[in-house]
Amino acid sequence: MLTPVLIVVAIGLVCAVILTIASKVFFVPVDETFALLRAELPGANCGACGYNGCDDYANALAEDHSLSCSMCPVGGADVAAKLAEVLGVEAGSADKQVAVVMCNGTKDAAKTIMEYTGVQTCSAAKQFFGGLSACPYGCIGLGDCAAACDFDAIHVCDGVAVVNRDNCVACGACAKVCPNSVIKIQSAKNLVVVQCKSEAKGADTRKACTNGCIGCKKCEKTCKFEAITVENNVARIDPDKCKNCGLCAKECPTGAINNMRVKKAPAKSAEPKAEKPEA
Repeated sequence: MLTPVLIVVAIGLVCAVILTIASKVFFVPVDETFALLRAELPGANCGACGYNGCDDYANALAEDHSLSCSMCPVGGADVAAKLAEVLGVEAGSADKQVAVVMCNGTKDAAKTIMEYTGVQTCSAAKQFFGGLSACPYGCIGLGDCAAACDFDAIHVCDGVAVVNRDNCVACGACAKVCPNSVIKIQSAKNLVVVQCKSEAKGADTRKACTNGCIGCKKCEKTCKFEAITVENNVARIDPDKCKNCGLCAKECPTGAINNMRVKKAPAKSAEPKAEKPEA
């Protein structure tokens, strides 16, 4: 009985020696700067910074100290300041970014052309004649964006995706999965947004959605800062020129431009509410 035990112990000792030698031979020194930078990053690994996760961004910062410390939208200004402190550089600007839905095609506004009973995802519905709505450019409204969001920042309300700007960290996950690309990431300072991306002619847009941009150019003529132009039948706002005055939103005859300074009644969520137990 003693022989098998001694054999197992001997094998264990030999393996331990081999592993110890291998750890010395193949040891890769860890950059202390990288470790400090990585400790300050949130670990979301969303890729919104342009790198393949937090490790990749931390490694890039450690190798190139001239790289901006404010590329992490999840961490925002606080993380940018901590990264800059580790590197001993200026943090630079780190304006808060948010997701914006360029569609306001609610159930009452957007014309539905079919009843879809297939797989309840936007990507699946997109393959079936382009979606459920008469507008091929708008939000399909089946919640792929909400499913992709890890921060409870976007939900489908009244048939269209709506962003909770307080919860949004601008990771871009929602924008990546949207098959119609109606979600974009922009500075939270821009409070006047065009919630339509239809490039159809005005008459066709109006038939498909009463909230759509019809390319009438009233907004363009109203703007005193040359911040809004109509291209390909849809209004576009230059965020660098826009002063958030909201004149274009007031002039828009269809309500395609949203001034977020003006509070609206909350939309009804598509998510069912829990029933109260009977008394």
